[in-house]
Amino acid sequence: MRTLINIELYKIFKRPRTYIAFAAITALIVMIQFGLKVDGKTYVDFMLNDLGSTLQIEGNILNGYLVCYVMLQLLLVHVPLLIALIAADMISGEANMGTLRVLLSKPYSRTQFMLAKFIASTIYTLLLLVWLAFLALFVSMWVFGTDDMFLMKSSYVVLLKENDVFWRYIGAFGFAALAMTTVAALGFFLSVFAENSIGPIVATMSVIIFFTILSTMNIPIFNLVKPYLFTTHMIGWKEFFDIQVTDANEAIVGSIQYPERIINSSIVLLIHIILFVAAAIVVFKKKDVLS
Repeated sequence: MRTLINIELYKIFKRPRTYIAFAAITALIVMIQFGLKVDGKTYVDFMLNDLGSTLQIEGNILNGYLVCYVMLQLLLVHVPLLIALIAADMISGEANMGTLRVLLSKPYSRTQFMLAKFIASTIYTLLLLVWLAFLALFVSMWVFGTDDMFLMKSSYVVLLKENDVFWRYIGAFGFAALAMTTVAALGFFLSVFAENSIGPIVATMSVIIFFTILSTMNIPIFNLVKPYLFTTHMIGWKEFFDIQVTDANEAIVGSIQYPERIINSSIVLLIHIILFVAAAIVVFKKKDVLS
């Protein structure tokens, strides 16, 4: 099994398209960091526009922690496309090249073959997120420094002490890994049905866009299905940056306002991963491989 996984990883990282994702993330993050470094004061003034006359804020607001949060809000919406480029190509790419039938002649079961491919695509997904974390968090901390983290929510503000932030990012990136693995599992499942890579990649993004629209529309009939859509739970990483307060409105350091939401979203995402991978294996085991 390990040999199969190593072979699949070699295939992934010998393709030029694999490095498109890393290059795109690097370019976007560097561009955002450069913009905020050069003209960050304008961004902060705009963010605090409604609070300027009622709240006195001191310290380095535009620090590495806030910059990373801003970038996660922007990038985690688009990372699924980069993941789909690889995950949705795992089976369909082999079929397109005519190597699928040859691979199945090896002394491995179809289940082992499928699991090896999914594990390899998951490792790629995790490496992509590790690279994103390094650039968005650690490089931002180095460039902008660290301080208390000030966040503007829709109807309130959150102030997190400097020593109460880093562990939240560990949890947030861990949750993001689960969410992006769900995307990889979806692309992997759809790749079983095609003979070329374009179809599954487009289908994966179409499903995500469609479900995201359903997740954000506040229509009663859609509210019935929202809890069961994986896109509803993909933004659960933000829950790590909400904090509980006392009756006197004092923040409780080290707390999360709604930890049950994180647990619930993690379970829903994990169920989707299992279902997508299991369905892909079942379909592939029954498939007549002619290519």
